[in-house]
Amino acid sequence: MSADAIDPQLRADVERLAAMTRDSAGAGERAAAAWVAERLRAAGVQEVRSEPFRYTPTYTHAYALHAGAIGAAAALGGRGGRLLALAALASHELDVSGRRQWLRRWLPAGEGANVVGRLPARGPRRATLLLVAHHDAARTGLIWHPALSRGGAAARLRRRAMEPAGWPFALAALAAASGTRAGRALGGTLAAATVALMADVHRSPTVPGASDNATGVAALLALAGRLAHDPPDGLETIVLSSGCEEPGMGGMAAFLAAHGDTLDRATTFVLGLDTLGAGEPIVARAEGVLLPHTYAARDNDLVDAAARRAGLPPPQRWRIGAYTDPILARFAGLRAVSLLSVGADGRYSDYHLPTDTAERVGWRSVARCLALAEATARELVA
Repeated sequence: MSADAIDPQLRADVERLAAMTRDSAGAGERAAAAWVAERLRAAGVQEVRSEPFRYTPTYTHAYALHAGAIGAAAALGGRGGRLLALAALASHELDVSGRRQWLRRWLPAGEGANVVGRLPARGPRRATLLLVAHHDAARTGLIWHPALSRGGAAARLRRRAMEPAGWPFALAALAAASGTRAGRALGGTLAAATVALMADVHRSPTVPGASDNATGVAALLALAGRLAHDPPDGLETIVLSSGCEEPGMGGMAAFLAAHGDTLDRATTFVLGLDTLGAGEPIVARAEGVLLPHTYAARDNDLVDAAARRAGLPPPQRWRIGAYTDPILARFAGLRAVSLLSVGADGRYSDYHLPTDTAERVGWRSVARCLALAEATARELVA
């Protein structure tokens, strides 16, 4: 099959998922998980099971509380205010990157669901592929409005940093910590605006999420089927359709907490599939708005080798201003790659918008990402 050819079943899977309201840690996420489990069984994946976990259904509470602390710091002033602002900034960075989400244990939680399946190696196992895509979808809101990334500095910023609340949050904290009257006023204003924007996201509906991330799940299903019917010698594949990625990678964290100790750091490779229908395949060289958390160059080199195997150009390497599930694998000491796509304008098309529908998916991009993912799997044991 050509690298640009789209399997009708893949398109049908995207359309089916996009028609579901896949709210994180809600009934929609659990329904999507049940559907994915049935599709994996039909594709020939063994040992398919659902793994429930508890997690916050939205990032907005944690964001708003950190912003509130910055507002309090701006009002307090002095050394205490400066320390509070910087502490809030550090805590926020740990929270959004998934490294330490201490605040969330006191926030409202719902039940999320991961789906885990396994394809055993044919012959002696030489490598394990952990294939990951999230089945929940994001809430929309004013912060995702396309006007925030059109023209001028906003467009240049979004080209490498796609999370629009991160930089104003950092500016608010640093302004509040400046100690000057003008800085404290700016910090307090930006903190209040952040709280208002989070309230808007909290009340906004869940988007269809066709590109983000029905395409990733559909590609995961297609690749799992191909590896089930034509497995490369020595490759064990673990398939993870994760929940609660949008509010903070909760499903990936739950999977690693439950199974991370069973994964061999030397032979396990994590491949994330996320937002594949935007335009052209890319891989993340780093993730994060405030601090860059890097992926190993040798792991992205493997994808370049896979691109040659598939007859495709090597994907560009981007620092993206958000976080995807594989970054938690990197923090856990595992080899990992995050495969995504961006449009010609340097953005995820229809990102977190109600217009992220199946009709607007770039199918050529999905096909190329799937071809890259399959070639990467086979390159692991070449």
